[in-house]
Amino acid sequence: MTPEIAERVARGRAEKEPIALVTRLADGGQCVVTAGTVEGSLALGDAELAEVRHRIDHNNSGLIGDEEAGDEAGDESRLFVHVHTPPLRLLVVGAVHIAQALVPMAALAGYAVHVIDPRRAFATDDRFPNVTMTTEWPDDALPALKADRRTAIVTLTHDPKLDDPALLEALKSDAFYIGALGSKRTHAKRWDRLKEEGVGEASFARINGPIGLNIGALTPAEIAVSILGQITATLRADRIKT
Repeated sequence: MTPEIAERVARGRAEKEPIALVTRLADGGQCVVTAGTVEGSLALGDAELAEVRHRIDHNNSGLIGDEEAGDEAGDESRLFVHVHTPPLRLLVVGAVHIAQALVPMAALAGYAVHVIDPRRAFATDDRFPNVTMTTEWPDDALPALKADRRTAIVTLTHDPKLDDPALLEALKSDAFYIGALGSKRTHAKRWDRLKEEGVGEASFARINGPIGLNIGALTPAEIAVSILGQITATLRADRIKT
């Protein structure tokens, strides 16, 4: 590994940037791949680059290339992809009862969770022990948190003064999942409001509302299960057989 490659990998990890170190087994040639760049001496074809980025999105290290051809040709067609990705993140707007159930479930599933709620009576250490919280308004907090393609955002306050600004910021991001609590009627009213803010139909369609899988959930814990299930189904959509 060259010093330049080593420095780029270290910088990517320090900045919590999803990256992959790609090594050609035949001669050790390497490059570092991100969502928008390729750095290093190893040239990748379009299909190889697409496969590497797919692996970054799914945090899936491993070999790519024709194994048989590689054995016959000195591994020239085989590449090892070592993915370095930050933890999945869940940004929860609303320190409510559902959030109290959802936060520990998401943490068990491997998410770094951040709760956002300016209402200090809700966002307390007693209600959310050992959880990162901010009491800034969502439209201030979310831009600073820089949601990326490994981030899910849910709004649970059921209050347009909090949920709507949060959703407007979420729709500007690359978050892989956006969900909002509320009935179909509530979601229809939400569409009317966000439309007035300039949100287009295709953009609004990114919002899962009513939030969660339709499993007949009733209690806060059951609703939390349905939300985490829908987040997981979105994250792993390519693994679901239809």
